[in-house]
Amino acid sequence: MTDLTQLAADLAARKADAVLGTEIAFDELNVTVALPHLVDFIAFLKSDPACKFSSLVDITAVDYPERVQRFDVVYHFLSMYTNARIRVKVAVGEEDMVPSIHTIHPSANWFEREVFDMFGILFSGHPDLRRILTDYGFRGHPLRKDFPTTGYTEVRYDEAQKRVVYEPVKLTQEYRQFDFLSPWESAKYILPGDEKKA
Repeated sequence: MTDLTQLAADLAARKADAVLGTEIAFDELNVTVALPHLVDFIAFLKSDPACKFSSLVDITAVDYPERVQRFDVVYHFLSMYTNARIRVKVAVGEEDMVPSIHTIHPSANWFEREVFDMFGILFSGHPDLRRILTDYGFRGHPLRKDFPTTGYTEVRYDEAQKRVVYEPVKLTQEYRQFDFLSPWESAKYILPGDEKKA
């Protein structure tokens, strides 16, 4: 098992230009990296004999709308050799482009597409950056904090037209009209011991 405290110190010393900060949480090393040095740092993590973080587990993002650099793009790596995990974070603004790492880790291709689809973060050098989870005509990016929970359009099958149609969202308020005669509404349950209250 890798000593994460020692690894954090080594990374901060050997890659001082890239590493902005380190932290150990939940038996994982978190490293914050400067955007211009991201690709070099990830290549170093994979190839360096002391690291050997050969498996890219996931790429995701976190939205902080109040920050100037609105997003954190988060990379999760696993070393199959030392059974250590590392999380690499890079802060990016809405207009920033994150360099793709698909040439270092081919599995990044779909992960980067998912981050683009859900958050709208662009990856430069990506060979096929298009939506992967939502429809091609989808408006917006669902995991942004300012995206409405109802979305902008709804998709349904129209029996008359015999096809799928897209329509603006219309919220029906029927679910707000409670029927207090229903057994599910305002039920008066008597629990054991309640009969003693008098």
